[in-house]
Amino acid sequence: MITRKGGSRKVPAVSEKYNGGGSTPATPPFQATSADLGLLLMALIWGINFPLIKASLPELPPLAFNALRFPLAAATVLLILKAKGRVRWPEAGDWPRVIGLGIVGNVVYQAFFIFGVDRTFAGNASILLATTPVWTLVLSTASGHEKPSLQVWGGILATLSGMSLVVLGGRLEVGVPGSVFSGDLLMIGAAVTWSIYTVGSRGLIQKYGSLPVTAWTLWIGSLGLVIVGTPTLLRTPLSEVSPLAWSGMVYAGVLAIGLAYILWYRGVQRIGNSRTAAYSNLTPVIALMVAWIWLEEVPSPLQVAGAAVVLVGLSLARLGRERGS
Repeated sequence: MITRKGGSRKVPAVSEKYNGGGSTPATPPFQATSADLGLLLMALIWGINFPLIKASLPELPPLAFNALRFPLAAATVLLILKAKGRVRWPEAGDWPRVIGLGIVGNVVYQAFFIFGVDRTFAGNASILLATTPVWTLVLSTASGHEKPSLQVWGGILATLSGMSLVVLGGRLEVGVPGSVFSGDLLMIGAAVTWSIYTVGSRGLIQKYGSLPVTAWTLWIGSLGLVIVGTPTLLRTPLSEVSPLAWSGMVYAGVLAIGLAYILWYRGVQRIGNSRTAAYSNLTPVIALMVAWIWLEEVPSPLQVAGAAVVLVGLSLARLGRERGS
């Protein structure tokens, strides 16, 4: 996922991913169209990522999967930034905070995310991770960073209500220890953890910008995930892993994190935060459709209703923030 998610996003990731405010910069029509097409590609990548990870995990255990895909993601981001000439580093006094955020936003978040995807349906995972903006709003309000309007509060309540319907609409999944309910709870934990990372990185982002902060914390988190996942990786019979699972790992690292993050920030730069954020609403829709066709995860009527309520709630909250900014 997704999204880790974000990208989260999740996501995945990406702190500005959940900043619905901000004005849209003046951008030539061609560049704006190019950004929109890139964001459609990003939503498609993230939507496919959830069922692809789900299909890969039976052969590559969660911790081993992350230990393999995150170095690929870190290398992809580094190569892209070097090609753009944008590699920057934080000041010495900011390193402790960057390290802490790297642990929270990647190691802790990924523990919730990867085990959540493993235990629940791919569609459920994408919908529940999509509630991250709401948790971010709640934490930002509690921190005194924002004062939501009534419309925003309405969107928050609608999103949480839809999330409850998705969880209640789950059922026991044959062959998986525990229940879909435990996986749903882990995905909610992932959404809340990414929100904590988002709110906690606010000061650094204002100082350095979102992309450098995301890159630094990704690189730190990748080191932590390799350390945590190496014992599991050494016990995994890699020679028996199918091409599909290997492809899923590469896709999840290079495309769903590396390329998708760059597409996200390119969208933020060219068409603004609010318009860019709207594209993330497509991710759970795509994930549900792909999981339905490929993994035969047929959503219950309650889950479909919950997904619709979540998307409506997210739209209300984002529109409310945009008007109030």
